[in-house]
Amino acid sequence: MYLPEHFKEIDPQEIAAVIAAAPLGCVVANTAEGLIANHMPILVDKRGELVGHIALANDMHRLIAEGQEVLVIFRGVDGYVSPNFYPSKAEHHKQVPTWNYQVVHVHGTISFQHDESSKRAAVGLLTREHERRINGAKAWRMADAPADYMTDMLGKIVAFRIAVTRTIAKSKLSQNKDMRDFDGAVDGLKSSGQDALATRMAALPGRD
Repeated sequence: MYLPEHFKEIDPQEIAAVIAAAPLGCVVANTAEGLIANHMPILVDKRGELVGHIALANDMHRLIAEGQEVLVIFRGVDGYVSPNFYPSKAEHHKQVPTWNYQVVHVHGTISFQHDESSKRAAVGLLTREHERRINGAKAWRMADAPADYMTDMLGKIVAFRIAVTRTIAKSKLSQNKDMRDFDGAVDGLKSSGQDALATRMAALPGRD
């Protein structure tokens, strides 16, 4: 990933926040059939490893070798920034369009688990996190489903874990602009309905 110094994201809390807010990761790997990419919800467990599961019918667990290096991409907020957002554009017209975004690339080695205990653990981790966000105290639990039905469904998935070897993150949020144009970009994003990106930019240290 092209990573100019002023766009490097090194804050562990911010990196974790991007992953938590955009958990649909894209797992990319090189295989005998060429590059493959699969999208699935992924969470970080207490050990700092990435955890998820895929359908048993998905050839990903057959094409990727055990212990092989993979890349997982988490894409956070993003949006188009018009030159018209910058006050200086009206003065000298020396501005061009750009795209602001946050992204995290996680490299690691993958292992697949076919035993029911590991699959229950993966499903439990994912559902606990997302159900609590959506339903709070009324969160769905695996125990809510009939035992035989749950066993049948678990038989149709494969769990995986990715041991992280390195993480590269980028927050391209107009840090290279002076304060006047930066504020203009924030206002322009808000006025064009890109509130999430504008809010994230406004929260940058030294820019609030």
